[in-house]
Amino acid sequence: MSDSLRTAFDVRPLSGALGAEVLGVRLEDINDEEFAELRRLLLRYLVLFLPEQEGWSSASRIAFGRRFGELEVHPYLPHLDGHPEIQIIDSEQDGKIPIWHTDMTYSPNPPIGSVLQIVRSPGRGGDTMWSNQYLAYESLSAPMRELLDGLTAIHAIHIPGLDSRAEHPVVRVHPETGRRALFVNRAHTSHIVQLSRNESDALLQFLTEFSTSPQFTCRYQWRPGDVAIWDNRVTQHYAVDDYEQRRTGLRVVVLGDNPTGNRPRWAPYRPKQGERYAPARVNAKEPY
Repeated sequence: MSDSLRTAFDVRPLSGALGAEVLGVRLEDINDEEFAELRRLLLRYLVLFLPEQEGWSSASRIAFGRRFGELEVHPYLPHLDGHPEIQIIDSEQDGKIPIWHTDMTYSPNPPIGSVLQIVRSPGRGGDTMWSNQYLAYESLSAPMRELLDGLTAIHAIHIPGLDSRAEHPVVRVHPETGRRALFVNRAHTSHIVQLSRNESDALLQFLTEFSTSPQFTCRYQWRPGDVAIWDNRVTQHYAVDDYEQRRTGLRVVVLGDNPTGNRPRWAPYRPKQGERYAPARVNAKEPY
């Protein structure tokens, strides 16, 4: 990754794959010119970290998120009193998600991004990791990319109070950069539509492991007041569960767009009469 992008901010890349710490901006009173530059940096680094943002008011936080688009009101996560757009991420209220994932891909229009501020962090541990899905796709061989470009996948969640599914391209095209990125994840991708369940399991097992390989990742050690902004369209993230003390954060989520990619080149797979699905490792969330 070249660091030739010129900026008025002090930008410190965290890894060769993605992620940068940005100094010299206060989110409480960010102006239009600063926001435009921050958004440009986000397209470049995919996840930005802005330390020492204590005192960020609820009104400013919501206004900042709305610069990206409409904000989500989550169906079951707790929220700040009087501000349903500000979600509370609390390790003691189901706020730990130690699995690689892209947020809410089970929705027809997954979020385009999130803004998370850590309010309380444990004395040690509790880092978060991100993975660059552009690089994951671009690092695959040409025959594998050609196959994936013609596939779609079902993303699903079936839990009490939340039942949703959507079909998305396995490789999506970013609407602003035009670059291609893998768009499957272990948490929410059920199966690839054009393959048998066993074939799909094998391919998803490979893709979910490969796409989160260390060379595609960065890791951030939180301090209270730090803010992360990430592009949910082309990253996965993982909240490391290696701590016991409470960890809390405040998050706004920007509602999504429609993931687009190549049209599928094959019809949906239809099982033969009597065909059974016997999952081994990764397994579909839905039967035939």
